[in-house]
Amino acid sequence: MAKYDYDLFVIGAGSGGVSASRRAAVFGAKAIICEEYRVGGTCVIRGCVPKKLFTYAAHYAEDFEDAVGFGWQEAHPGFDWPTLIANKDAEIDRLNGIYIKMLNNAGVDLIEDRGVLIDPHTVEVGGKTVTAETILVATGARPFQPDFPGVEHTITSNEAFHLEELPQRAVVVGGGYIAVEFAGIFNGLGSQVTQLYRGEQILRGFDDDVRGMLAEEIGKKGIDLRVESQVERIEKSDGQLEVTISGGETISADIVMYATGRNPNTDGVGLTEAGVELDEKGAIKVDQYSKTSVANIYAVGDVTNRMNLTPVAINEGRAFAETLYANQPRSVDYANIPHAVFSNPSVGVSGLSEARARQQYDAVDIYKSRFRPMKHTLTGRDEQTLMKLIVDVATDRVVGVHMVGPDAAEIVQGMGIALTCGATKAQFDATIGIHPSAAEEFVTMREKVADIEAVAVE
Repeated sequence: MAKYDYDLFVIGAGSGGVSASRRAAVFGAKAIICEEYRVGGTCVIRGCVPKKLFTYAAHYAEDFEDAVGFGWQEAHPGFDWPTLIANKDAEIDRLNGIYIKMLNNAGVDLIEDRGVLIDPHTVEVGGKTVTAETILVATGARPFQPDFPGVEHTITSNEAFHLEELPQRAVVVGGGYIAVEFAGIFNGLGSQVTQLYRGEQILRGFDDDVRGMLAEEIGKKGIDLRVESQVERIEKSDGQLEVTISGGETISADIVMYATGRNPNTDGVGLTEAGVELDEKGAIKVDQYSKTSVANIYAVGDVTNRMNLTPVAINEGRAFAETLYANQPRSVDYANIPHAVFSNPSVGVSGLSEARARQQYDAVDIYKSRFRPMKHTLTGRDEQTLMKLIVDVATDRVVGVHMVGPDAAEIVQGMGIALTCGATKAQFDATIGIHPSAAEEFVTMREKVADIEAVAVE
């Protein structure tokens, strides 16, 4: 008789949990997974997927304007927010069904209820207890809202996907990628947008040239970006919100959306009771193989607060399954992971910022190009693209690639492969570009930027 009901119990059916359970089942493990909301997690249900659909929608206003320069008659089509919401919901329903089918096809049992650890081998779920030799926690993260007068009048990205109508005036609080993306979405769809950020520049942790460039470009598009500014209180009056910011100014809005970070979902999961150690931010402490302080309990994805990206969670889940169930120990390499901000214009990054490169290497060379995209020679739009390469002088290796401009994510994905392979600047230079394209600029930059003193990492 088996000592446990299952070989593996996964708590949380988001990207990391689904990836791990499916792969473990393929390797022969008897696996079960539970999810209290909907299968698919943050990315599929209330994150990257619906947000990217909203981002596509927000670009059409500019596309209609730009078409005139190419001979199309001027058009002013109307926009219907409920149609976007309904179509988005239908797509999320479809993806939710696909994820459930993938689990079923892999032979993974699914319980759609909340799971709580009773001890290191026991989970209470759906009114019963289930035992497993190994537990994997993949509960993700949730939006954080600070406590201040009037916080009850605010929403987060979760609620933004289900608004009954498009706000005429939106205040977005935050300077990270979620805040920047939603400011661009509301702006593109026709809302008057004010973005507030308490820091000195948006996108903390990104390359300084990228931060400054994006701030400049979103300002051109009509977003009222105010840095070193934060909300003191919010009051509701006559059906609208009155937002008082530092300095005493009041801004009227229909919605106030907070995108000021996310906290790991570790509350009420029974982690501390089971002996699992958490860090000062409430994230689960893990080693390079995603093992916690309890020998048979592991954790992947945003709940560990390592690098909170969907493809990273998927890779962590796969590495976990390969290590435990395929006798192929593997850890995730977090260097050079490409990532993007789907702002308008978009941002793509792989590797180190200039500031971090100057800390890590004795000397670096910088190559930068800023230009007007070919498309806008006919549209007349005042939009610029930025491309930047950072090179370790000692080895000639390219250690950082940065882009602000259309299709940045699509272009930088390929650059990420080059950095993973250890490509040198000489190899970039030897590569023939695709002409005419923006991407060719990455292989035609020859003039180094004059060296400057190292800049401190914020």
